[in-house]
This record gives sequence, C-alpha cells and structure tokens, in this order.
Amino acid sequence: MSDEKVYTTDHSSSVLQTHSWRTAANSAAYLLPYFKPDLKILDIGCGPGSISLDFAKLVPQGHVTGIENVPDPLAEARALASTQGLTNIDFQVGDIHSLEFPDDSFDIVHVHQVLQHIADPVRALQEMRRVAKSDGGIVAARESAAMTWYPDNAGIAGWKEVTERMARAKGGNPHPGRYIHVWAEAAGFANERIGKTAGAWCFSSPEERAYWGGSMEARMRSSGFTKTAVEEGFATGEELGGIADGWRRFVEDDDAWFGLLHGEIVCRK
Repeated sequence: MSDEKVYTTDHSSSVLQTHSWRTAANSAAYLLPYFKPDLKILDIGCGPGSISLDFAKLVPQGHVTGIENVPDPLAEARALASTQGLTNIDFQVGDIHSLEFPDDSFDIVHVHQVLQHIADPVRALQEMRRVAKSDGGIVAARESAAMTWYPDNAGIAGWKEVTERMARAKGGNPHPGRYIHVWAEAAGFANERIGKTAGAWCFSSPEERAYWGGSMEARMRSSGFTKTAVEEGFATGEELGGIADGWRRFVEDDDAWFGLLHGEIVCRK
C-alpha cells in the first residue's frame, strides 16, 4: 500500500495464516453478483492470493492481477496458482497510491482490509477509480467496522487497545468500514453511484476459535507486530504475553464467540 511504516504487522506465518483463510465467499460475497466470465480484475493488497485465486476461477476467460506492496507473500501466491493450474492470473509488487497501469484498465478494482492500513485512503481510491474502466467499471472495498466478543476477556480487550493505538500513531485508520463511502465520495464517486452494504465474520466453533484465536495468539508471541510494539514502546513483552494468554483462553472456551462487522462499498464510475 504505500508507506510501509503504516502497516503495523508483517507477513510472518501467523499473519499469512489469517490472510490465507480469506476467500471470495467469506470476504467478497457482496461483490460476486457483478462477476462475468471475461472480466479483467485488479486485486490490491492480495497477500498470499487466496481471494485473487478465487476471482481467477470465476473469470475463466478473463484475467486477475494481484498486487502487494512487498514481495514477501507473492511467492506463495504464485505457487498456489501453479498448483491449482490457474494461468489467468499474475502477481506483482505495486503501490496503491501510484498504480502502474493505464487509465480504464480494469472492470473491477478490489481491496479487502487495505484502506485501513494506509495514510491516504482517498488518494488510493482516486487511483483505483482512475484504472477502473469508464464504461461500467467498479471499485470495491471491504473494511472492518466494529468487533465484539464473549465472554469478557482482558487479553482481547488489551489486543484491541494496543493494535488501534499503534495503527493511529503510524497514520492508519483502524476499523473505518462505517465511513469508507465518505472516502469514496471524496475520491470523486457520486453518492448515488456508491452501493453500501455490510458483512460479518463470526468465530465460534472449536475449529474457528482455533484458527482465529490461535493465529492471534501466535502474532502476540512472535511476529513483526510484537517486535515493533516492544521496540517503539506501545507495549511490554509482559503485556503482550498477557494478550496472548487471553487469546488462548478464547480458544479453549466452548462458549467463546468473536464477531467482526465489515462495511462494504461497490462504486461505479
């Protein structure tokens, strides 16, 4: 996305685990009714490519380009594409603030949980609008808006506080899903051309808790986030250990439940 300092984590295995779980079905269902077999799609902030690969399967006569601001996760994305026999997809390093594509290049330009990690989301949406086709092109975004959990858990509450404080200090915009349509208007889209919906994730089964809580626990114990948080004074190692313990309690509690609400927009030029 651009200024790497804004992104408060890295592409460690625990982070890629959560990103790889994302699919078109669980993270972009609001966008799928607009798909046609021959579309050309740009997926920005593609990470290890799990959503991008699903998009490619849905446009067999089209093409998908996934971009990420660093090369780290792209080798895995390319390997997965090869394993699945997908030839209508490529992955590149790119900057959402300055896309290296001509005007009117793509039928759909998509981001998922990217705008919250960058310092200038309006500029990013302007670039997305520029490369979307003038005749029916779509810019789509999905960003987290709010979260809740049961039972009360001091570790998870501490995680939310530290991650949000750290993101704001670095110029990010944590959980902007409730107002991303306002950013889209500032980027040049007419209000009546912006469709607004909401979607949610819920983690409650043993498998879901193990995936979500386990990956969050691992992030708190060892990742780029923990290193930065300690080195820059956002939290102590002891505090992060307490947060990790909280996620472990979440995983082990059969009554535990975590919900994450997202705001979604589909913008037409």
